[in-house]
Amino acid sequence: MGSVPNNESFSVELRQLGAESDNNVSKVERANWLLDSPDPPSPWQQLCCSLRAKSPSASSKNRNSYGFAVSFLQGLFPILKWGRTYRAAMFKKDLMAGLTLASLCIPQSIGYANLARLDPQYGLYTSVVPPLIYAVMGSSRELAVGPVAVVSMLVSAMVSKIVDPAKDHIGYRNIVFTVTFFAGTFQAVFGLFRLGFLVDFLSHAAIVGFMAGAAIVIGLQQLKGLLGIEHFTTKTDVVSVLTSVFSSFHGPWHPFNFLLGCSFLIFILTTRFVGRRYKKLFWLPALSPLLSVILSTLIVYLTKADKHGVNIVKQFKGGLNPSSVHSLQFSSPHVGEAAKVGLICAIIALTEAISVGRSFASIKGYHLDGNKEMLSIGFMNIFGSLTSCYAATGSFSRTAVNVSAGCETVVSNIVMAVTVLISLELLTKLLYYTPMAILASIILSALPGLIDLQGAYHIWKVDKADFLVCIGAFLGVLFGSVEIGLLVAVATSFAKIILDSIRPSIDGIGKLPGTDVFCEITKYPAATTIPGILIIRINNGSLCFANSQFIRERLLKWVEKANASENAQTVRVLILDMSNVTNTDTSGIVVLEELYKKLASQNTQLAIAGPRWKVIEKLKKAKIVDKLGRGCFFLTIGDAVAACLDFKMITHHV
Repeated sequence: MGSVPNNESFSVELRQLGAESDNNVSKVERANWLLDSPDPPSPWQQLCCSLRAKSPSASSKNRNSYGFAVSFLQGLFPILKWGRTYRAAMFKKDLMAGLTLASLCIPQSIGYANLARLDPQYGLYTSVVPPLIYAVMGSSRELAVGPVAVVSMLVSAMVSKIVDPAKDHIGYRNIVFTVTFFAGTFQAVFGLFRLGFLVDFLSHAAIVGFMAGAAIVIGLQQLKGLLGIEHFTTKTDVVSVLTSVFSSFHGPWHPFNFLLGCSFLIFILTTRFVGRRYKKLFWLPALSPLLSVILSTLIVYLTKADKHGVNIVKQFKGGLNPSSVHSLQFSSPHVGEAAKVGLICAIIALTEAISVGRSFASIKGYHLDGNKEMLSIGFMNIFGSLTSCYAATGSFSRTAVNVSAGCETVVSNIVMAVTVLISLELLTKLLYYTPMAILASIILSALPGLIDLQGAYHIWKVDKADFLVCIGAFLGVLFGSVEIGLLVAVATSFAKIILDSIRPSIDGIGKLPGTDVFCEITKYPAATTIPGILIIRINNGSLCFANSQFIRERLLKWVEKANASENAQTVRVLILDMSNVTNTDTSGIVVLEELYKKLASQNTQLAIAGPRWKVIEKLKKAKIVDKLGRGCFFLTIGDAVAACLDFKMITHHV
């Protein structure tokens, strides 16, 4: 029976190998680089360095107070930096883009306010103050901000459970402002303390499923306006909505609403098709919603259609944004519920805004700082809540129109906001006869952009587990509620992470013939094993309490299987490749020690290759390096294999 040489003799032999090596750098010296590396920074030092590196003034070359102040202000207000190079030629493009944007924004904002169960002017208010704040603080050049469909639906679905707008419209509106204040506060805190990772709890697959489910729910809710239904359910699940629609057919309903809404929906979709087909007519789909509002309002006014069952807007208060400071309900018994809704709205709004902003930033070739975006979006919602606005974020459809119209900077947002403000002052009385069916058709026309069928198919092809997350979020919103959909999305995403963490893959490693490359045998069948040496790689970032016992059992089974193979030499050395393991804890360290003892009882030596910085430091502090011996740690798999072969660990017998 072969015996395993003790660790001391192993280290001595390695020193001899290093002295006899023809290479400029010996294996022993490379192992010493690994074992004698400096201590990694503590968590506190890492946090401090991260905050210093990402602070607005960290890159400033001027260390005096004036330079610090200028750098800080430019980081907080990017307009101070790019505004110095702004030219008249750029303003011409921004002016045209802003006017085009306003023509789309005005009808959409009225429709989204109706979706949020607020009076129409609040949608227009939300298209004035938030864009102005974002223009000063935002770092995206193309992002068009204002009310959006998903956030409007979130507000309607969740706040209506706190206060019924049909019974207490003023109380409902005040809670919406309070929710907006909390949403902005959470967003600003996320940006200030670099907590952008919280938004990543919603994976891409979860967002695709959630948005698709929300789009269908929003579309079904528009049947109320499209069909002119008076009594409609407040629930958002598809079963309740369809039940409410079918039950309404037994009562009186007015087909003129449906005829008017469908006619202009076809018109809007046709102009969108023409705009995509002929790029020079990009302005046509942007103007079509406003044209629909104008034409339908004239039709209703001239034909007196409101006397024949066509539902119209009626209430429409114009003028500047009134203050809503005294409307915030911080002393209300519902303040806790408002904060919860605000947190959900904050995360969804940030997810949409940052994903849209980064998409267009990558096209334009610049980087978008997610934390700065959180800060700017947070402040715009805080200021918005004080000026009669509800939660705003970046809109994909309006941003696409903004880019197509040739915008250069966020000045297009300023132009849009000023145009909407003028409309509030001069044109609101003209919108009294606007039919509700047109607002429903405008919202319906914007929903296809929220359903990413190609993205869902791509997820299905790439990762079936991710597709389950997508489907879970979709069905949760569709058949449950917004909260259930979000809960399912987050829960399934976490479950996927946990399963991947507690059941990591462990691969056998071989050497490709004629090379020095070691790789997975299952992936590269040409890779060959070395008799008497078993090389295994742990494919996980952490060796911790959640997976250490599982990994230990799997490793021992690998050794047992290798020893049981016919015509196979007994495993004399197990080389554990830990190059993928970035961290470990005390449970992982204990398991490594147990594994070493178990293998030693079977006359098998344990060698560790490529441990990362934090891992080797913790192994040194736990005295595992001393127990196993310095000669059992190697910089690479190649070093470990060469040391074993040179030392004749494989063929040595007693």
